[in-house]
Amino acid sequence: MGGERGLHRGARPSARGGCAQREEPQGRKKGVVHPPDEALGRGRGGFSSKAHLSCDGKGRPLSVVVTPGQCHESTQLEALLDGIRVKRVDGGRPRKRPERLIADKGYDFPTCRKLLKRRGIAHTIPERRDRRERRSKRPGRPPSFERCIYARRNAVERCVNRLKQWRSVATRYEKRALNYRAVVVIASLMIWLTS
Repeated sequence: MGGERGLHRGARPSARGGCAQREEPQGRKKGVVHPPDEALGRGRGGFSSKAHLSCDGKGRPLSVVVTPGQCHESTQLEALLDGIRVKRVDGGRPRKRPERLIADKGYDFPTCRKLLKRRGIAHTIPERRDRRERRSKRPGRPPSFERCIYARRNAVERCVNRLKQWRSVATRYEKRALNYRAVVVIASLMIWLTS
């Protein structure tokens, strides 16, 4: 009996009746791993995608970026601004810089404000509560915010509601992110044609 010690390899329950602890292989999480270019991920609403969009003052979409569900809005601001191209009536280069950006608190990050300042874009973004509390401990000028201008942000919400009238936009049936973005672009074109 004394020579049998160590012959049994693997996890076994202890003599005191405790649970055996399984050793999981490290490195890879359980479940199906989707390629990053398919824009599928776990967000607050479950397994989904996000369509980030910018629109003009009349609620017509200008640019669309599709990301996984857990991707934050503020990380996609530069891609959204790069996607804006408005053709000029008199010809010439398309217009890429909006006069003013009106965004919600999700874009109230120093990186977003620096990006907008670097590009020379005026912006109206409300300040998040945690930033307001942090700023109150240090002196300095608060970022400008005009409530009457911010009231026009409802154009984006109306644009999203118009896009969701298409069932394939509201519920992503397409497997590929490229196909889903194409459906959103087609719906955006229909909005442009009807307005």
